[in-house]
Amino acid sequence: MRRTVAVVLLLGLVAGCGGNAQTEQGGQWSFKDDRGKEVTAPERPKRVVAQVSAAGALKDFGVNVVGTFGPLKRADGSTDPEAGSIDPSQVTDITGPGYGEIDFEKFAALNADLVVSGYYPEVTGLWHLTGEFEEKVLKVAPTVGIGQSKIQLPQGVKRFQELAKALGGDTESAKVKADEEAFTKAADRLKTIGAKMKAANQKIQVVGADPKLFYVAVPARNPDLDWYVTELGLPLLTPEKPDTEGGGYFQSLSWENSGTYKEHVIMWDTRQHVLNPEQMKEGHPVFQALPAVQAGRFVEWNAVAPLSYSSYAKIMNKLADQLDTALTR
Repeated sequence: MRRTVAVVLLLGLVAGCGGNAQTEQGGQWSFKDDRGKEVTAPERPKRVVAQVSAAGALKDFGVNVVGTFGPLKRADGSTDPEAGSIDPSQVTDITGPGYGEIDFEKFAALNADLVVSGYYPEVTGLWHLTGEFEEKVLKVAPTVGIGQSKIQLPQGVKRFQELAKALGGDTESAKVKADEEAFTKAADRLKTIGAKMKAANQKIQVVGADPKLFYVAVPARNPDLDWYVTELGLPLLTPEKPDTEGGGYFQSLSWENSGTYKEHVIMWDTRQHVLNPEQMKEGHPVFQALPAVQAGRFVEWNAVAPLSYSSYAKIMNKLADQLDTALTR
């Protein structure tokens, strides 16, 4: 039970194998996804349904989708950060009542000719689409899985760019080129901050939490965090004893042990189902006593955001701004 809860909670506190697209050769469309599957269709798909962050990435590369599943809107009516640039009013939300479920009637009514989602090797089925529901979907449309782990951020971005190109998106547009330039500049900002933090012997721990457990993320298991560490030099803590279950994405700790790591800055998972800093403080004196908590040195981690230049240019600039502020406290 604990493993199931942990995987659902922090999947993506975190892509697989690469592949090249071939479009409409001999009248047939094909794309090799990160499961190693050669996905084919009689012609280039025009009505795409996608998990929300995949939908956001495709949109940033010039491909609109007709439907989404997964977190699309928050309780206050705002667009969930996982959906990126998607306008909820322009898509049909087919999310079902439970994790990995979809409203099949709504899905069937969309006449989809392709379904796209993330793929984690440790989990049966696609992201937000269980194996059982994928079997139903496959009777209507083929599915593409894009890797969400065991890669670094630029690789994931490139894979969505390749898929978007195969789907007819203008991936060499002036907008995409400007987004890529902004992405590079934002990465340079983090690199500068990382060098300063290392010189001051400061580190960041990346965390998530639920009412029962406190989770410390393993950077190497997440495309963005791994790249921040290995290429940008951002000093993110690697926990000493990652869990052996659930793919090793984090070390889970009791709240009594939430002070195991006392790093200078805390980066917290901003997803709606994860506790925010104020909620983490409530009733948890060990956490409250951490130096970073006492000083208010919190920065945001937009876990599982759309893998696109546009999305991560914004995310990295925001993170750089927040780190600049936190490091003055």
